[in-house]
Amino acid sequence: MRIVFAGTPQPAVPSLLALVDAGHEVPLVITRPDAPIGRRRVLTPSPVAAAGLELGLAVHRTARLDEEALTAVREAQPDLGVIVAYGGLVREPLLSTPRHGWINLHFSVLPRWRGAAPVQHAIIAGDPEVGADVFQLTHGLDEGDIFGEIRFPRPADATAGDLLATLAESGAELLAAVVGEIADGTARPRPQQGEPTYAPKLSIEDGRVDWEQPREQVVSRIFGVTPEPGAFATADGSRLKILAAGPASADSPRLRPGLAASHAKQVIVGTATHPIALQRVQPAGKPAMDAGDWWRGTRLSELQFDTGDAGEPSPGASGATA
Repeated sequence: MRIVFAGTPQPAVPSLLALVDAGHEVPLVITRPDAPIGRRRVLTPSPVAAAGLELGLAVHRTARLDEEALTAVREAQPDLGVIVAYGGLVREPLLSTPRHGWINLHFSVLPRWRGAAPVQHAIIAGDPEVGADVFQLTHGLDEGDIFGEIRFPRPADATAGDLLATLAESGAELLAAVVGEIADGTARPRPQQGEPTYAPKLSIEDGRVDWEQPREQVVSRIFGVTPEPGAFATADGSRLKILAAGPASADSPRLRPGLAASHAKQVIVGTATHPIALQRVQPAGKPAMDAGDWWRGTRLSELQFDTGDAGEPSPGASGATA
């Protein structure tokens, strides 16, 4: 099949490679424009652009699937359009330009978590099961019929980055299988069933930890926003990025929500139930470091992080509770 592929971030790269490895012809790759990366803001091609160029494919960079993109797709004369995390909407007449339309690899079990951030929302919500679907792209948001699906129990210790990497690989295999079925005429799509839920793009503020929630929800929030947009807490107007954390040891004392202290070589923070342990953090204006090194640098016996009251710095701490 002649396939136009649209994608941008690293999780889309395995799908592009899988289609090429399966012997399909990819006359055109569409991706987002080069973006400034790092502290020096070096203009850098997207991971999909880099992979496409390495494969010797034609790469069209665009922030919108506009008239120019439509012309490029028409000139490619594709049998099928494939989109994986491109970061833009496909509308008519582009939607119906390929002979078989467009299919989308989406990293959730639809209709749960339609939208831009399905993996993050699944982890934040504590979903016991995760997966990926390949579906027919339509006018509605992730509403098309499903060609294929994978699902498995969510690993309890997986961050959004970890889970997305896993789904990118297994989803690429699923995508290649579905494209093969479309090519030989054996594909049998089915309608989505169930009540939809939605996964809008997360903002920086979505990474703020609410220490007044139970530990399971606090950990799920941290895992769900790692690495992007990133978990953080504030104390006395200063922000601390939480790069890695997990449940504290079973013998850790109960602390009031947001109270941080040292216990048995762990930096623990209280929640509405049991405490969590900070493992790796990044103070404002400093590099990432082990949580123990950060804590020793504060020279504090305890620290009160802001809670969800009003965004104001919390008063000084007064110790652990039973």
